[in-house]
Amino acid sequence: MTLLEMIQSRPMPFAALMGVTFVEAAKDKVVATMVVREDLCTLGQSIHGGAVMAFADSVGAAATIINLPPDAKGTTTIESKTNFTGAAKAGSTVRATTTPIHLGRRTHVWQTRIETEEGRLVAIVTQTQMIL
Repeated sequence: MTLLEMIQSRPMPFAALMGVTFVEAAKDKVVATMVVREDLCTLGQSIHGGAVMAFADSVGAAATIINLPPDAKGTTTIESKTNFTGAAKAGSTVRATTTPIHLGRRTHVWQTRIETEEGRLVAIVTQTQMIL
């Protein structure tokens, strides 16, 4: 089973609810896409900040899962910081690419870039995952 198949075989319920689709997975990079639906937007039809953060959190969690040591029971987010830099409109697709900053025994730190289809930056999220 590939790493992408591993992620896809254990869908995270909230990520599935948001429509997150994992498209690439390696130990040092996970990529996912999500259509910006109207129910994920603010009144101005731009993606809601909470949807951006949840999208990034899901991708960072998946990246940690495929890097867990054999004796780990799972992972949980213990810190997350988001810098919003742009908008994505309803109907567009956003892409999240997460790469590791630190892969330790007890914590992983991931940086996720969320971009529009045109490559415009929407947000950069840095999160820390604790290994359980």
